[in-house]
Order: sequence, then C-alpha cells, then structure tokens
Amino acid sequence: MTPLKNDFTQVTVVVPCYKVRRHILGVLQKIGQEVSRIIVVDDKCPEQTGQFVKDHCQDPRLMVLFHETNKGVGGAVMTGYRSAIELGSNVIVKIDGDGQMDPRLIQQFIQPILDGRADYTKGNRFFDFERLASMPWIRLLGNAALSFLSKLSTGYWDIYDPTNGFTAIHARVASHLPFGKMSERYFFESDILFRLGTLRAVVLDVPMDSNYGDEESHLEISKIIGEFLVKHVRNLLKRIVYNYYLRGISLASLELPLGGMLLFFGLIYGTFHWYWSVNAGIATPAGTVMLSALPILLGLQFVLAFISHDIKSVPSFSINQRLGYLPTKAARNS
Repeated sequence: MTPLKNDFTQVTVVVPCYKVRRHILGVLQKIGQEVSRIIVVDDKCPEQTGQFVKDHCQDPRLMVLFHETNKGVGGAVMTGYRSAIELGSNVIVKIDGDGQMDPRLIQQFIQPILDGRADYTKGNRFFDFERLASMPWIRLLGNAALSFLSKLSTGYWDIYDPTNGFTAIHARVASHLPFGKMSERYFFESDILFRLGTLRAVVLDVPMDSNYGDEESHLEISKIIGEFLVKHVRNLLKRIVYNYYLRGISLASLELPLGGMLLFFGLIYGTFHWYWSVNAGIATPAGTVMLSALPILLGLQFVLAFISHDIKSVPSFSINQRLGYLPTKAARNS
C-alpha cells in the first residue's frame, strides 16, 4: 500500500442534493478557501438542483454529477466519495445542501484528521444542552434512541448524534470502505460507522449547532425506526462475530455466550416453575427460587463484563498513524 503524499491541500467537499434548490447556492457560497474542490451530486432531484447549480454558480472548484435514478443520500455520498478519491483528494468532507450545516466549520472537521488524531470526524449537536431547545422534540427523542442503538451496533460508545450528516474522512480510509455493501439511504451515516469500526478507525465528535428553518425534512423518525432497529441488530451481530471470534479471541469472547446461556436458563427455568406454582396453588420452594436467580445474576454479571470490555475497546490509535499517512510538519504548516 503506497502512502499518501505529504500534503493535505486536496480537501474535497461532497454535497448530495435532493430538493434543496432554495438553499444550495447559499451553502456553496460559504465554503472557504481551505477546500480545493466541490462535488455536487444531483440525486435525480425533481427540482433539477444540479443544473440550477451549474447555471448559477461560477466557482471554479465546482463539479456537478448527476444520477439517472434516485439512490438516496448514501448513494449520492458514495458517488461523491468515489470521484473525490479518483481526483486524488486527501480529505473528503460531506455536508448537506439544505442550509442546516455551516460550511465555515469545515476547518474544525478536517483539523483532527490533518493532525492524525482521527480518521473520521462527525458533527455532534448535543454538546450544548442550553441550545437543544432549538431542536424539534421529535428529533431529540429519535436521536436519543438511535444513538443508543448505534453505540451497540458500531462499538463507538463515546460518540453521539450518529445520524449527523456533517462529516469528514481521510480519503485513504474511505478507499477501504465496501461501497457496494453499504446502505444507500438514511441508514448510511450509521452504516458507515459500523464499517469504520471493522477497520478500527478512530472517530471523533465535533461540536456544532444546526439551523432549523424552512427546509423540507425527508427523514420521518416514525417510519424509519423499525428499519433502523433491524439493521442495527444485524450490524451488532456481525460486529460481535467479526471482532470477538474471527479477528481474535479474548476473555470477552467467552463472557458473552456464557452470560447469555445463564440468563436464558435462569429466565426459562424460573418462569416455568413460577407458572407451575401459580396453577398448583403452592409456594415455590426456596431452592427452586435460588436455582433460577443465581444463573440470572451470574449471567447478568458476565454480560456487563462483556459490555465493559467492549466500551474499553473503542479505537484510539488512528489508521493514519498506524500506516504512516500523516503529513510532515512542514506540509501541515504549508
């Protein structure tokens, strides 16, 4: 594997577009000079946002790509990723075109990658509790539930706001993502975290605020919570098998199945004898109660020990550092 050149001047911003015609020009105008190229991906937008951008934006950094069919936000981002990698980008930033994200924060997202502290950065709208009042309550509840599911399925216990779409990624890390297997629609942000976890990439939250104006939201929590739940469970099972049985064996590899079996036995045994005692009208013997409670308590302890190990296993040493993709000091200061 050939290391990247020691310069990080090639920063590319990817902007997926679908029904954002009213806001897109304002977003593009705020993108600063730290960005070398802007890739707008028109995801078969009925408002023809891509053509509108080509006609009204004269920024020489601009490239507009068009999808013949609607692929979803994930599909549009992956199209932008592929193009950015082919163009030799070093860092790829993704922002939405609806004006909720401030492009002036881009430097804060790319700096941890330039410094080698992270492979992937993402926004976190929950860092300042005083400002959460500006966020619609349904989004607060939905994000709280999705954050917990994401922690379980990705293994990144120290991050929040998993559906935040303001992100930056080292291009070399992005090149190792299995684009053909990743979710193309709203589950994309969570799915990419799962894929990064299998690579042992370091993910870092970046505090940010969001502006909620007259933009049209296409994400309805009530409609996608079931789909997200199924996909999170699938990713959780895949992550456990890969990290704890295929990649390597540890004490945690024994704690989880042993704890699960003890919990299952205790619950089934206890429920059966409780039901039998109720129907028979007699008290359950103390020995039977203990034989049910002890496996449950032991099983719970084993499962908690596994979770503790999993939390401590969050990656802290970036792929950039491990594989030598960091720029020289002179290049960082250039």
